[in-house]
Amino acid sequence: MNEPHPLIKNRWSPRAMSGEILSEKEFMPLFEAASLAPSSSNSQPWRFLITKAKTERFEQFLSLLFEGNRIWAKNASLLVLVISRLHFEKNDKFSKTHSFDTGAAWENLALQGCFQNLVIHGMAGFDYVKAKEIFSIPDIYQIEMAIAIGKPGDKNSLPEELKKVEYPKERKPLEELICFDSFAFE
Repeated sequence: MNEPHPLIKNRWSPRAMSGEILSEKEFMPLFEAASLAPSSSNSQPWRFLITKAKTERFEQFLSLLFEGNRIWAKNASLLVLVISRLHFEKNDKFSKTHSFDTGAAWENLALQGCFQNLVIHGMAGFDYVKAKEIFSIPDIYQIEMAIAIGKPGDKNSLPEELKKVEYPKERKPLEELICFDSFAFE
């Protein structure tokens, strides 16, 4: 029977990170992989604002995270804002798929991280409004999410409540996700 590639099947979002610093040689392939994602009219609306650990900007970014994320993301080597351009650059028309296309880039980044045995954890738990203000992001862009990136760490370094959920999660069965010929979801 055919199955998804093991890289895809084994990808998950751990939180435990070692706190070790990644070199550019280690983390740039993540963004190169993201840059290869498909997009409407090849517009490539994704942008990545990267902050490195042990810098003032990293600490500012960390302060934007909700406490539940901050307690483990502090051990990341990089914190990243994933941003999408709302309009096509070629004609300034609104792109209906800017978020979708940026999501494809995020997935490429996550899969490359899995391939490199890095922790890649996406987050929605942060202050989007304050992030836009602190990082001076113009209104032609939308913040989509944040990512914590680092080297794997010991799950015992996490608070008790997070240790309990530090494992790959079950996925919904395909029967709940696909239908044929007509919309058949509740």
